[in-house]
Amino acid sequence: MNPQVTVIGCDGRPFGPEATAALAAAERVIGAPRHLRLAPKGRELEGRELIELKHLDEALDAVAAHPGPTAVLASGDPGFFGIVRALRARGFTPRVIPAVSSVALAFARLGLDWDDALVLSAHGRDPRQPLAAALAHPKAAILTAPGTAAGLAAALRAAGKTVYAAERLGMPGERVTEAPGHDLADPTILIALAPEHEQAPGEPRWLAGHPGAPDGWALPEDAFEHRDSMITKPEVRALVLARLGPGPGRTIWDVGAGSGSVAVECARFGAHVIAVEADQAQCDRIRRNAGRHAVRVQVRHGRAPEALDGLPPADAVFAGGGDRAVLEAAVQLACPQAIVVTLAAIDRVGETAALLTTGGYRVEGVQLQASRLAPLPGGQHRLAAQNPVFVLWGQR
Repeated sequence: MNPQVTVIGCDGRPFGPEATAALAAAERVIGAPRHLRLAPKGRELEGRELIELKHLDEALDAVAAHPGPTAVLASGDPGFFGIVRALRARGFTPRVIPAVSSVALAFARLGLDWDDALVLSAHGRDPRQPLAAALAHPKAAILTAPGTAAGLAAALRAAGKTVYAAERLGMPGERVTEAPGHDLADPTILIALAPEHEQAPGEPRWLAGHPGAPDGWALPEDAFEHRDSMITKPEVRALVLARLGPGPGRTIWDVGAGSGSVAVECARFGAHVIAVEADQAQCDRIRRNAGRHAVRVQVRHGRAPEALDGLPPADAVFAGGGDRAVLEAAVQLACPQAIVVTLAAIDRVGETAALLTTGGYRVEGVQLQASRLAPLPGGQHRLAAQNPVFVLWGQR
């Protein structure tokens, strides 16, 4: 351990003896202005060099440039989405004196358990991934960057979430409000809850946060309500899921979603999924299938490509046989890194591969034809052939 750098967490409460002693031993103290204001004003800071932390790299340079004892003030638990990672990347192994994390404080103010919450950071990061993860998960906390909280809160409320804003936790002016309509202060943590999570806590858990991959995928056809066997078959769905790569923080479009089997399976992996379907009866079926598997799927009723206008960009797109105009629009509007297409007609394979290649994708594909075991009298079995399907995928 390098004892020259001590990171002290701040949660608004008076510093304890350990933190006070670390300040007294430091030659310089680095922290954001709000944290420096929270530090003791007595002899612990007398004669110390005070450095305002405005830009992280500059603060790290200041730590590295002075070999003497340094105290760094940070919010809550500095090992949780905090400065400890950045210090270790510079070669320091700091001594850490944590306080209560801001996320724990936010949930405590609401009287909520949070072992089942997804904790996300949009601070210094592209906010699209945290937003996508929060839209898909029933309970989430987002650490926001200055100026981003209002937009994120509005997007979550538009999706039907209940949103609480926890502002300036542990500091003067702290407040926690539901559906805030005022200008949000910095720092702000957003808590987003699906309606069902406001009623009662779920079952006890053994794993915090996202539960990980589902316990099975490429589910059988009877796991979904569908019309006249119009459903992506499990053998095909397994490869489609592998190429789409669904997971928390990823946005996936399912264009021409039908009964929504692919959309629902992607949502079971934690992706934010938008299912686009022209048939209203199928849209209703998608919602029922999503409810059956306890996942959230955003359903857009309309005919592509027009129905794709205004959707957020996607990381991956699945098109279950859309025509050329649909695929062109999906590539242009979604700008996905991956696109997967299933086709029944062999004469469409070449033109679809050419379209994706022109769009900047490296294209691969296979023809899948499964033969399932089917029972015969006397305990024997035969092979029942399924219709062949072409699966093409493009990767940028």
